[in-house]
Amino acid sequence: MTGIRSLAFLTPGNYPDDDPRAGLEATLRLFEYGERTGFDGAWIRQRHLEHGVSSAAVFLAAAAQRTRRVELGTAVIPIGYENPFRLAEDLSTVDVLSGGRLQAGFSTGMPHADLLGDIVHDGDWRGYDLSYGRIARLLEHLRGEYLGGPDTVVHSPGNVQRPRLQPHSPGLPDRVWYGGGSLRSSRWAAGHGLNLLTGNVVQGEGTDDFTTAQVNLIREYRRLVPPDRPGRIALGRVIVPIDGADGPTRARYRRYAASRRERTLAPQGERRILFAPDLVGTSDEITELLRADAAVAEVSELRLELPYEFPEHDYEQILDDVRTLIAPRLGWRPAPPAAVPA
Repeated sequence: MTGIRSLAFLTPGNYPDDDPRAGLEATLRLFEYGERTGFDGAWIRQRHLEHGVSSAAVFLAAAAQRTRRVELGTAVIPIGYENPFRLAEDLSTVDVLSGGRLQAGFSTGMPHADLLGDIVHDGDWRGYDLSYGRIARLLEHLRGEYLGGPDTVVHSPGNVQRPRLQPHSPGLPDRVWYGGGSLRSSRWAAGHGLNLLTGNVVQGEGTDDFTTAQVNLIREYRRLVPPDRPGRIALGRVIVPIDGADGPTRARYRRYAASRRERTLAPQGERRILFAPDLVGTSDEITELLRADAAVAEVSELRLELPYEFPEHDYEQILDDVRTLIAPRLGWRPAPPAAVPA
């Protein structure tokens, strides 16, 4: 096992239907809590038509002003609903505001496409390239490719310049990630210079075993990534330690895991989707499971995936137990405290 050097968490950003501000504020406080307690990264899911963050860029712009050190990530933005140029403008703005801390993650899926596809694209979208090519175009914009010919300029008050995405944040393309769950997606991410996110859902290709499938896609990525740009690999697991929880909360955690166990027993659907079991138990039990996990042994970055619809104090308890009782036994050391914002 190489040992965990970077510890981050991913939160769904829950909120009640009648008071979204309260939930979004609670999620911003969780980002502050994560930075204050030494986590290296704080990531948000992007979800449409649900009680969660529907615009990761907008949320992270707010988080950038509430934190100073922690990496700010999106896991993941479904690219099929986005205009590559406009999204690149938003993400570049967030990166500048955060001082270069943005970690932008993408997927090619389109949840709720039957409801949203026509609305987002203002008509029939089924012939559009809403997959890898759309991410590639976004990357071109982030890299500062000029628009038009060499003599093309745009005029603005007090300025004449060659047109490209503004603001330009030169380091951001190196901090773009792809959420890969298959060998094909792993190969594409490596070949296009993206970092790799892999979590608790992968495709069973030649195996019914989740860990084997995940190790295979990690090794395939590492085999193909250019040697002059060693890509980062971050692995996600749902981890829910019970040490700091009271009795009723422990029972609720175990019911949560039991309700999701059935899906882990066999490949699901035509694509043979495999799910990792949620790790719910004492810190000793979870540490041993992580130490025995061959996929965890392949990486140095671990992303704690927080369950949906838990209250703020449960999230803080889970983060606190992981950072004090589990992660140090995997080799992790907390980051130094951030400077207090003015």
